[in-house]
Amino acid sequence: MIARLWGRLDSVGDDSVVVDVNGVGYLAFCSARTLRALPAPGAAAELYVETHVREDHIHLYGFVDEAERDWFRLLQTVQGVGARVALAILGVIGPGEMGQAIAAQDKAALSQANGVGSKLAGRIVSELRDAVGGLELGPAGAIAAVEGDTADAVSALVNLGYRRGEAVTAVTSAARQLGDGARVEALIRSGLRELAQ
Repeated sequence: MIARLWGRLDSVGDDSVVVDVNGVGYLAFCSARTLRALPAPGAAAELYVETHVREDHIHLYGFVDEAERDWFRLLQTVQGVGARVALAILGVIGPGEMGQAIAAQDKAALSQANGVGSKLAGRIVSELRDAVGGLELGPAGAIAAVEGDTADAVSALVNLGYRRGEAVTAVTSAARQLGDGARVEALIRSGLRELAQ
């Protein structure tokens, strides 16, 4: 199995790249996030790879980092999520935001991806909720349980028009900064400052 490619970026398509490794061109399908992160054709490039071998084809899926590859694998454990849908999801939500969206049960964030309706988004957040602890959750780190004043502050930010995932991240960060016993009003003010940055 191919796990990593390092070589010259030969060409970039709408959903794939060709990486020239010592004269052999490898076609790898990529998320929009990975495509945006790659250098211009002709430059050196590295991709972490997931290899799918089927009876009628061998496909390589390339990722700019291991966290995205790990999420690609995990997303496909959910019924109804194949490789193309997993790439579409990762194209609109990065690995860090993915963990936050699932921990916050933010189905709307997942529904932004092509091929993901509200039913599938609900299945993803439900089935992967317990799995997010083992994966990278981005710069905010692991998301604490949302309860009590923290839950009230999140609810207030959602009512102000922020997405639940954004609100959870902001309030969790505020709670860490303010410490135990922070009142809901302080969490809301600090959360709004986080969101304004």
